[in-house]
Amino acid sequence: MVQDKFSRKNFLRMTAGAALLPTTAALATGQAGAVGTGTAEAAAPLGPDGYGGPGWGQVGEILREARPPRFRDRDFPITAYGAVGDGSTDATAAIRAAIEACAAAGGGRVVVPAGTFLTGAIHLRSNVNLHVSEGSTLLFSTDPEQYLPVVLTRFEGIELMNYSPFIYARDCENIAVTGTGTLDGGSSWDDWWSWVGKTSSDFESLNAMAEAGTPVPERVFGAGHFLRAAFIETYHCRNVLIDGVTLHRSPFWEIHPVLSRNVTVQNVYIDSRGPNNDGVNPECSQYVVIRNCTFDVGDDCIAIKSGRGTDGLRVNVPSENILIEDCTMRIRYGAITIGSEMTGGVRNVFVRNCRIGSEYQYFGLYIKTNSVRGGFAENIYLKDIEISNLTKEVVSCNFYRGEGDTGPLTPRVRNVELRNITVGHARNAFSMTGYPRSPIQDFRLVDCTFASIDAPSTIQDVDLSFQNFVVNGQRITDPAQLR
Repeated sequence: MVQDKFSRKNFLRMTAGAALLPTTAALATGQAGAVGTGTAEAAAPLGPDGYGGPGWGQVGEILREARPPRFRDRDFPITAYGAVGDGSTDATAAIRAAIEACAAAGGGRVVVPAGTFLTGAIHLRSNVNLHVSEGSTLLFSTDPEQYLPVVLTRFEGIELMNYSPFIYARDCENIAVTGTGTLDGGSSWDDWWSWVGKTSSDFESLNAMAEAGTPVPERVFGAGHFLRAAFIETYHCRNVLIDGVTLHRSPFWEIHPVLSRNVTVQNVYIDSRGPNNDGVNPECSQYVVIRNCTFDVGDDCIAIKSGRGTDGLRVNVPSENILIEDCTMRIRYGAITIGSEMTGGVRNVFVRNCRIGSEYQYFGLYIKTNSVRGGFAENIYLKDIEISNLTKEVVSCNFYRGEGDTGPLTPRVRNVELRNITVGHARNAFSMTGYPRSPIQDFRLVDCTFASIDAPSTIQDVDLSFQNFVVNGQRITDPAQLR
């Protein structure tokens, strides 16, 4: 049951951003990038860095808001409720009983001791820390029946009722998944990953429901359908911590905070290279910190999202106030990605002290949108980043990707700064194409060196400026030098 304090109205109030959310009309006309006014002419206020937007001075606020939750000092070992760590005995009921007992007692740690525990869906409760100890593995079943009944979730930015994520929380406060143990999704091409070829028909049906305004409770998928669930998902939660665990073999996206506030993901290693195996996907969430994580994933490492198309306009909540620091991103597509489900907009993203690149990594900064997806990305700051090798562009932002310019929503990208970025090798520096009616605005490179770039850049309808920018040993003062 949805608690009143977690209603969508109260969620917007608690984010302190309701007055800043762009209207549906503003998004549809491409004016969503104008914070607080919904007019294309209004500029964001100057921040402490002298440019539009908040600047790095906002990082302190993000860190103050996104403080990890604390829990009562009491443990509830799952073995005390009948769990057996032999890798084959179903521990689902025992884990659920331990969680219920912990919640009823006012909270604490539900402890997974050393051993391998086979389980189905795990649903967290407020004030519960699921602690996966050193030497322990939660091995998730590949039987879809273990993830029923359906729950409220999202698939690629659209709300629906679908299979439960493997670890799921809805309308919770003060929750965590911690420890140095392993979460093993068990996925392979013999089960979950093979669904990728069967997804299209179901997703077309879901998208048609969203376009028609079908109420979310009537968008029922699950049994008989092929829309994979995320590994860890917090839906409409507050004060969330994911710390220390290793994730393997996810069916779909790995860590997916949706409509959540005050989220910390730290010290996590993700090695999961199946289809659509994004690492961390904050969606319509505020005050998110992602730090000291390593990503070897089958899709984008960190992908910030905010809903898709008509459904994104209906929910209309941005992702904002996000700090990413001290992470290593090696595989596979975008290291730092915004989109492509970004209709509600993304603002105030700060990335620092990260290591990116390998022979498999495609893009450094990847902003994915078009006039079907719409939305805005503004106040995006990257600094002190080391990029070793990329097989494609350092920055990719092309408004014509995917469906191209075929929809009613004009995207906006503005106030993006790359500072002290060093690149060893990449195929191209930039692939950036805006619209004539909505150019990419105020995109700056400051004190950056790209040592070895193989091919010319694509730059069209972009306001691009440089300060102490060197490519292949040449100081760049004009975008024409890169084409």
